[in-house]
Amino acid sequence: MVLVNEQRKLSASLPLICRCIISCILVLLTQLTLSLVPRFFAASPFIVQFALSGLVLLLVQTLCGWCRRLLGVCASAPAFVFFNILFIWGFYIAVVRQAVSSLIGGLFNIEVAMIIIGLCSIMSKDPGLITNEFPHLDKLVEGSELGVDPDNENSLSRKRVRYCKICKAHVEGFDHHCPAFGNCIGQNNYFLFIVLLVGFLATEASYVACSAQFVGKSQNFDKSQSENDWVVNLATSTMLFSILQLLWQAVFFMWHIYCVCFNVRTDELTGRNIPSFK
Repeated sequence: MVLVNEQRKLSASLPLICRCIISCILVLLTQLTLSLVPRFFAASPFIVQFALSGLVLLLVQTLCGWCRRLLGVCASAPAFVFFNILFIWGFYIAVVRQAVSSLIGGLFNIEVAMIIIGLCSIMSKDPGLITNEFPHLDKLVEGSELGVDPDNENSLSRKRVRYCKICKAHVEGFDHHCPAFGNCIGQNNYFLFIVLLVGFLATEASYVACSAQFVGKSQNFDKSQSENDWVVNLATSTMLFSILQLLWQAVFFMWHIYCVCFNVRTDELTGRNIPSFK
């Protein structure tokens, strides 16, 4: 009986393991492909390399998506985020930290560690799932909202309950489903989501500063091209990758600051016909 249970657990975990392995391969493929931009366009201005990195990143992700659909395999978005963090952190420890002070290096390591802890927390934290304690919960499907009852503070409308078709659950204070974190963002984890977003911005900005310092120092050394070119190329490509992430996450952060200031949710501003919001 124990052996059967163990086999069932192993069978249930195999798809997740496979998705994590595929995500790890995609991260390596993405980062190594991006390193070709500074390799072949080293003489180009930084803004050209930045634009090319964005195009290459989009192309790689599109091609990988086609290949996954063709082969019938799936990747995990949270695992992709996690392995990207580990790749950047590993490269920093192995290479980039040589060019920065111990204080800055220690701060960066703390930032990455806090991000990993935050990721584990937000992926496991209950976003505000509700049960069948409300009488008309079955009518609330796929983001629809029941009529507003201003006199009842416990009504579904006042609690901003939405149905997430990905999680197949009703979430109080539903903002959106975040594929990168593999969880809904709702009443219980919205603050953690904002804090984690700020953490990503701070960590990426720190890595951009550290890698830029490393690249600047490396270009002043009189070493043979074969010795350090690939290292400088990878440092430049990871810096460009971090800047790309920094830009779109900064826009995303400003969007959520706007939502907080005007007391609205992302779900309410994405074209849904909600009488209470009108």
